[in-house]
Amino acid sequence: MDSNSPCVLVLSGKSSSEVELAKSLKSNNTLKLLGYNEIEVFLDSEREKQPNGDHFQTDSYFNSLSTNQFGRFLIWCARMPSTHDVVSQNFCDLPLGTVCVADIQFKGRGRSKNVWESPIGCLMFSFTIQMEDGRVVPLLQYVVSLAITEAIKDICNHNGLPYLDVRIKWPNDLYLNGLKVGGILCTSTYKSKKFNVSAGIGLNVDNDKPSICLNSVLRESLAVNYKFSREVILAAFFNKFEKLYSLFINQGFHTMEELYYQTWLHSGQRVIVQEKNEDQVVENVVTIQGLTSSGYLLAVGDDNQMCELHPDGNSFDFFKGLVRRKLE
Repeated sequence: MDSNSPCVLVLSGKSSSEVELAKSLKSNNTLKLLGYNEIEVFLDSEREKQPNGDHFQTDSYFNSLSTNQFGRFLIWCARMPSTHDVVSQNFCDLPLGTVCVADIQFKGRGRSKNVWESPIGCLMFSFTIQMEDGRVVPLLQYVVSLAITEAIKDICNHNGLPYLDVRIKWPNDLYLNGLKVGGILCTSTYKSKKFNVSAGIGLNVDNDKPSICLNSVLRESLAVNYKFSREVILAAFFNKFEKLYSLFINQGFHTMEELYYQTWLHSGQRVIVQEKNEDQVVENVVTIQGLTSSGYLLAVGDDNQMCELHPDGNSFDFFKGLVRRKLE
């Protein structure tokens, strides 16, 4: 697919009001995507369904969704550059909580502007959120991460499956059996005194490459025949996220902080911080304690000095390039 070929978007909604909105967006030719001369928009009722095929099954998804806001309006594309670009570039024309899903994504976005292609079987989606307090926007990625891990737990519990120990690697990666299985990217713009946030998630559900996926672990390590579907995971994510987000906005991140620490990989982890001392680089070892109020790592040195750890912005692995700021 290139800029000379049209990008085909399919719109759907859980209720009649969202379906009417889809019709309006189509008739008004509202949606845009930079780099494309033409966008073709269809309603979900107009596309030819392929039951149990590789394409995202909207009926299965909406049947599992029980939210009031998030995930109720859906944009689907078989193959597109980036779901993140669709929701961020059309943010103001879409209802809050809109989700965009792709079967294949060939310019997926990660931190440090990394780009990659995601294969069939990977759950790739982005959705919209609007926030007013800029101080808590950096913490949103942790709520998203927790909603993913808790959604997987809920599906396992509901189906009597062995627990898949998906863990959070700070700040925005998901790990299973020591390998990366997913990641989160949140970006925001400030407009009319509000932060327009686009949250993107990639999760290896049924694709063994490039690393590991949920279904391969179920099949090979746990000898279970159940198969996770992208549709059920996405619905379970929004069902969980809507509840966690409400807690987060109304009562603060501290209400789920303990659960977050139970899920992440870093409590008590000792890391090396490199610091310049005149002309020499000095290495100091600190122990991670948790998160600071601004969302960075809270650590303590062997001298009992509390500090905040920041990534240096250059290292691909956050833990290879940490900068220490001492706390009073």
